[in-house]
Amino acid sequence: MKASHVVWDWNGTLLNDNHAVLAAVNEVCAGFGRPELSWVEWQAAYARPMRVSYEQILQRTLDEEEWARVDKLYHERYDALLHTCELAGGTLDVLREWTESGLTQSLLSMWFHARLTPTVDQYGLTSYFTRIDGLPGDIGGGSKADSLVRHLEALRLDPANVVLIGDVVDDCDAARAAGTQCILVSTGAMSRDSLAATGAPVTSSIAEALRRLH
Repeated sequence: MKASHVVWDWNGTLLNDNHAVLAAVNEVCAGFGRPELSWVEWQAAYARPMRVSYEQILQRTLDEEEWARVDKLYHERYDALLHTCELAGGTLDVLREWTESGLTQSLLSMWFHARLTPTVDQYGLTSYFTRIDGLPGDIGGGSKADSLVRHLEALRLDPANVVLIGDVVDDCDAARAAGTQCILVSTGAMSRDSLAATGAPVTSSIAEALRRLH
């Protein structure tokens, strides 16, 4: 696999935030009177759009008001725990190595743009990316495919020369819809078996993912 540009996912890929995600999911469960989930149970329920995941675990169809409540419960708890999250192992080395090889990289997340950009800056990573895009607005959900297409158009990149590195099936679906390559890492919200079922290469770390491009 060859690429001149990497589009990185954030949550579960460059940021190790699994414990914060699970705590936030269980905040939603508590708010709707559902018992707590284990990480394995959340991985099994994880789907895109996110609303599907919550309707499955809460065993109900969510109207717009309830979905807004889910989103608020989740993000308030997640934001409270954000300071306890760390970068995935080797992130700085991996980003530095790619940049020093004369190639480019960007960041595309389905986390809110207004929260994403200062967080990336806080970790000292902003200078490594030619563009950083998060989710506009203040209600989460949706598919990554359209966001990836807009991201590549803004960067004026040929999708054939791009690889998306992420941690969920939605990343692979987005890559295929946009015409890019994809490598998945088994460090985030979905099980390795679920990722492998996509047919995309699955690695155990971002460093291993990047080695696939050499």
